[in-house]
Amino acid sequence: MQPHTFIFFGPSGCGKGTQAKLLQKELEKRDPGRNILYIETGEELRKFVTQDNLTAQETKKVIEGGGLLPEFIPIYIWTGIMINKIKGDEHIFMDGISRRLVEASVLDSAIQFYKREKPFVILMEVSDEWASKLMKSRGRVDDTDEKIKTRLDWYKKNVVPAVEYFKNNPYYNFISINGEGSIEEVHQELMSKIFG
Repeated sequence: MQPHTFIFFGPSGCGKGTQAKLLQKELEKRDPGRNILYIETGEELRKFVTQDNLTAQETKKVIEGGGLLPEFIPIYIWTGIMINKIKGDEHIFMDGISRRLVEASVLDSAIQFYKREKPFVILMEVSDEWASKLMKSRGRVDDTDEKIKTRLDWYKKNVVPAVEYFKNNPYYNFISINGEGSIEEVHQELMSKIFG
């Protein structure tokens, strides 16, 4: 099996993290000797803001205030992981990366630089109602109706153009998945579209 690259997209609450982890387990069974690099920007940003420097402090203020980070911060986070951790023969999972159009072209340049063959772009499609219900069931304090609506609106305005960038690029295997099923049903659809 050749090393695969999977880039997951979908609104908050669509279950993309769950499906990425299930796919990771499947790959570990099918290709047991190969390393897997899992890049998840949110987790890395939470680590980053604990550092003692001006950039980390300002980033923390923006996040806590519910503001929008300038593009260079998330790009710095995930390009840093790539530079330090990609060895060339691993499977790569990307979750929460390239959430704006300008990031999409930077990510594309990185994919080409590392000569990743035919990466999979996986779009988890769910309605706003479905995503809202899932977010509320997580029990997080910041999952209020107002904040959920803001997140979903932001996704449509910013992330959807980034998704379209990859959808319209023939270098990528673009897969659309109906996320409104049981975890197992969604997983089965994903498996059939990736492995046939």
